[in-house]
Amino acid sequence: MRLLTAPEAPVWDGILLSVGGNDLIQAAQTPTQIDGVEVPLHLRLLRNQTEWGPPSAGVGRYFSEPGWATYAEYLKANLRHLLTLRDQGPSAGKPVFIHCYAVPMPRPAGAEDAGHGPWLYPALKAYAIPAADWAAVSRLMVMHLALLLKTLMADKEQFPGLFVFDSTAVPLAAATPGASGISGDWHNEIHLNHSGCLKIGRAWSEHIDQVLTTGGIVVAAPPTGRGRARR
Repeated sequence: MRLLTAPEAPVWDGILLSVGGNDLIQAAQTPTQIDGVEVPLHLRLLRNQTEWGPPSAGVGRYFSEPGWATYAEYLKANLRHLLTLRDQGPSAGKPVFIHCYAVPMPRPAGAEDAGHGPWLYPALKAYAIPAADWAAVSRLMVMHLALLLKTLMADKEQFPGLFVFDSTAVPLAAATPGASGISGDWHNEIHLNHSGCLKIGRAWSEHIDQVLTTGGIVVAAPPTGRGRARR
């Protein structure tokens, strides 16, 4: 709030944020019960076995649409608040840059710090989701978030000056299922390693540069990360 609204706040060229990813992981980790009381479906992203839909629904059978609606409203409320803060200060109307997320492979690969991760792997195990469907469930959730963020960007009335970079379109080397350490472009289950960060960073830089250069007109093209970004 100080950086956006205080009298001494600078005028930013743009505001870069990472939004929604940790919230998505935390929502997926919500257990079916807390203190012996069942958590209602609208407060969970995953369904327990008795709630699964028919096999014809694919991996969507494991997904809680009511829970997703709750998550989406939470995210929209926070973003609207952020844009309100922006417009109360000297950076009113400046572009806010957020990004989608690469699709992680659920696997037993936590951070080096004890007690941090893995994240999706234990959640999917707790819900007894078959291991053969883990990658697809991860993709389903991440793509839901990407679509939500891009939909918000398109709503110029409620979310003016919001620009979303679709990082799901950047080709990355996937981690090997079951790998417990660095694999592909991934340092652990949900964090990219240096090569993965470089691919995403270059492509997002191109997106930001295009917005700042054109005044907000974004040409719809898959990000490549191969061009030269302005520093």
